[in-house]
Amino acid sequence: MRIGVLCRADEMAWARKLGFRSMQWMRFAESPAAPPHADWQPFADQLAQEAGERGLRISAIGALYRNPLDPKQTDSARAVFERAIDVAARMGIPTVSGFAGAVIELEWNQRGGNPLYKPLENYLPQMLAFWEPLARRAAACNVRLAFENCPQGPWYLPLMHYNIMGQPALWERFFSATKCDNLGLEWDPSHLLCQFIDPVANLRRFGARVFHAHAKDAFIDRSLLETYGPCHPGVAEHRFPGLGQADWPEIIRALLRAGYDSDLNIEGWHDPVYRDRDAGLKLEETGLLLARNFLEPYLAGTEPSA
Repeated sequence: MRIGVLCRADEMAWARKLGFRSMQWMRFAESPAAPPHADWQPFADQLAQEAGERGLRISAIGALYRNPLDPKQTDSARAVFERAIDVAARMGIPTVSGFAGAVIELEWNQRGGNPLYKPLENYLPQMLAFWEPLARRAAACNVRLAFENCPQGPWYLPLMHYNIMGQPALWERFFSATKCDNLGLEWDPSHLLCQFIDPVANLRRFGARVFHAHAKDAFIDRSLLETYGPCHPGVAEHRFPGLGQADWPEIIRALLRAGYDSDLNIEGWHDPVYRDRDAGLKLEETGLLLARNFLEPYLAGTEPSA
């Protein structure tokens, strides 16, 4: 297992400069390998060559983090994931990731006249209809599909969202319903902490379905929570690993015990202190290095010698 970082294809030199040996290729849908570029193979081959020369492993392709179950996005999303699967197969990348999406519909409460969102589990058939054909295509290429568990709710809380895999109760229903073993999770403990879920206990239950992992931490301000409740801004705050409340030694142990075979990629951009993308990246890079240095001792010896 290597420590990596989320970055675009054109940021490999930056990732290597910071000492990372793994990366997740993000914003794939905006890259020269994505639709509608028909001649994508030379770009993919060049990228694979450059990654190898830099000693960088591309652990996953972050294909699309939108809502593929929204009818306005479904066709374009399917094309992006199909292309990402083909690119991953050509480059030897084991996992393609993104959001599972959700069908969002309202119904009216006949007694009170208030709008109610229909339960997301009502739409498992639509989710399976979209994802299982893609999973079969991916399986034929020895590629896995992984859903990030970000609820996309305000202040990191799952009040309403467009990602059906934002909560573990839906994981249980989905994995029980599908026959595709190559459908799994892009697991991020910060989204569990923000729902007051123990990430280690969660891994003990779902670790076998974790195909890719993001390293992001979170902090729950208990004084704000007890004063204003869970929906108040600032109650849940994302942070770099080591600066929040996640138990990273136990998380890494649980991942290894579950047979996790990919890398641990740090997701930046969220920490409210170590974040300055408009000011030269200095604080962002400091946060990334703090996180890398914090995590590395727990991964020593986890990667077989060449």
